[in-house]
Amino acid sequence: MKSTSAEHDSSAPLPQLIAATAQTLPEQAHALSRARAFAEPLLSSETLDTGENILAHADAVAAILKTIGGSEAMQAASYLVYACDHLNKPQEVIAKAFGDNFAALAVETTKLVRVQRLARQTQVANARAATAIPMAQTAAAQTENVRKMLLAFSRDLRVVMLRLASRLQTLRHFAATKLPVPPGLAREALQVFAPLANRLGIWEIKWEMEDLAFRFLEPETYREVARLLDEKRVEREAYVERLRAKLQEDLKAQDIVATVQGRPKHIYSIVKKMRGKSLGFDQVYDIRALRIVVASIPDCYAALSWVHSQFTPVSDEFDDYIAKPKVNGYQSLHTVVRDQAGQPIEIQIRTQAMHDHAEHGVAAHWAYKEAGVKGYSGVSASGAYDAKIAVLRQLLAWERDLSGGHEQGAFEDRIYVLTPDAAIVELPQGATAVDFAYSVHTLLGHRCRGARVDGAMVPLNTPLKNGQTVEVTVAKEGGPSRDWLNPELGYLVSHRARAKVRAWFNALAMGETVAKGREAVEKLLQREGKTAIKLDDLASQLGFNSAEELFEVVGKDEFSLRNIEIVLRPPEPVLPEDDFPTLRKPRSAVNAGKGGVLVVGVDSLMTQLAKCCKPAPPDAICGFVTRGKGVSVHRTDCSNLREMVAKNGERVIEVEWGHPQSAVPAVYPVDVAVEAADRQGLLRDISEVFAKEKMNVIGVQTQSVKGTAWMTFTVEVTQSGGLARVLGIVAELNGVRSARRR
Repeated sequence: MKSTSAEHDSSAPLPQLIAATAQTLPEQAHALSRARAFAEPLLSSETLDTGENILAHADAVAAILKTIGGSEAMQAASYLVYACDHLNKPQEVIAKAFGDNFAALAVETTKLVRVQRLARQTQVANARAATAIPMAQTAAAQTENVRKMLLAFSRDLRVVMLRLASRLQTLRHFAATKLPVPPGLAREALQVFAPLANRLGIWEIKWEMEDLAFRFLEPETYREVARLLDEKRVEREAYVERLRAKLQEDLKAQDIVATVQGRPKHIYSIVKKMRGKSLGFDQVYDIRALRIVVASIPDCYAALSWVHSQFTPVSDEFDDYIAKPKVNGYQSLHTVVRDQAGQPIEIQIRTQAMHDHAEHGVAAHWAYKEAGVKGYSGVSASGAYDAKIAVLRQLLAWERDLSGGHEQGAFEDRIYVLTPDAAIVELPQGATAVDFAYSVHTLLGHRCRGARVDGAMVPLNTPLKNGQTVEVTVAKEGGPSRDWLNPELGYLVSHRARAKVRAWFNALAMGETVAKGREAVEKLLQREGKTAIKLDDLASQLGFNSAEELFEVVGKDEFSLRNIEIVLRPPEPVLPEDDFPTLRKPRSAVNAGKGGVLVVGVDSLMTQLAKCCKPAPPDAICGFVTRGKGVSVHRTDCSNLREMVAKNGERVIEVEWGHPQSAVPAVYPVDVAVEAADRQGLLRDISEVFAKEKMNVIGVQTQSVKGTAWMTFTVEVTQSGGLARVLGIVAELNGVRSARRR
């Protein structure tokens, strides 16, 4: 394999990760040559969107897979994947020629290729048009979506391997042709594919992909580090080789059988260390690096002890990954030492088993898919299961790496489908086109009436699959169907979509409730002759934020219209003109002869104070002659008096306050209305004011609505003139909004 770094270690041959098959399944016999012959007429004159010839690309992908240990069957799949786009019924045709195993692999990989291609094309088109797609996505979000799609298809590890090899070849193609590389493609390679290769232990792909992607994204930095590596390359390689040979001989003399190897230098890893630790190029320790492979764990620590005795260890640069392995199972001793000249050298010490795991990772388990049920090369059915679990664990760890360590389940029941604009939509397993519509936009969900999946019309409750393109048809108006909430009919799987449908029907019911409440309030205002009042002002007086809130509680029968009547007019019912009771005398008599009310021009005529307005000296008053109960005395501003005068104006009589004849002053009951924010202790505080002012409270009515307290106090006064001062004191209490006489 061609190295893209400035240095490489020819002493470390590429590992053969999968042994040649001892038994070959019938469908895999000569699979590679047959697959290429099958695909050649379809692909030889076709090109990818990158401009590369498809057959040449497939040849290169097969070669990469062979280099890292992929079997002939996997290499063959690289041709069949690209042939799918040129077949009418690819699954049937490939299954007939090569078997179901190949057909499933080719079709699944083709879906993923198509998803990534569409997403890339859409990004480019929108960048040129400088407009956002319906589901606007940043470059980072799109990279995240590619990761999710890769995870969705990664239950078959061969799909992942084919995509890794294909992306590496695409980067090589751009490097060879010197064509401009789409930034999104290079960024995906660096942020998604290279970390995946790292997690799977396929180091050769990881290093080359990182270096190529970094070269495209930051060409100037890449060239500068490559130049620095080249400056003393011959001298450095000679030094490392001398040190390697000496270490191996010295360890042998200590009865430690070891293989000492130089390690390749990769530009991207050097730059990461320089940036992560704010180091200069000469301060990066692994510019000079060796690896010691021994037979056992005790030998690891013995070798470490000897190395530290021969060199000066850098104390802050030691890690024991044997005692405490990394989360992916990696084990090794890492140390940095300085030679006599003070030059840093990084040394890794591990057993052969640790080295095999570090180099091969879970890639050696690819066989579990290719072996089939019967198994081959020592991979039994139970072994295949264990291998698959190992693969899934590493992919799950890779997902956590990329998602910042959050415990997001890579293999929870999720699927990933496409909009017609190639935006990726994540849905729960079994989701339908209705779920899809709601995930794109709530209004699209409400008006969804039909769906096309990969161009074909399907029922709305059809479960979707990974990689499908979904397009919904909508009505111009209308809402969801109640059937969608029936779980037995299978229209909705997403909890979020169900919540949106319920919210729509709740809003519909609320609209009907509000309309009912509005009608009731407006009828009341008409009866009271108050149609000019502003509804929001009325709602505010009653403690509501808006008229809509008032209509809602009235429509639900949770708020009595009587509360509105209290605000519009005095709460006491209008008494018939002949039914006024005589004045109660709580502490002293009030009559015409002893300082009460005098009827002008008439002697000894019985009078009574009206309860509706409760007059008290020195209020302006007026009399109204009743039938059989004398004269009822009202304040001149009394609304009840105005109504009676309008009907029987001839019965109005002039009255005036008399002069008290007794040393004990007469007292009169008056009503005081208080509006306040309801709180604990409010009634006590108001009552204390009246007590301090020596006003006797003989009655209290209270009501609390939406946090607002409406209170009516009946107090006894000798005259109403002093009441204004007391009400001013009440109005200054905490939470009191108004205090007035009724």
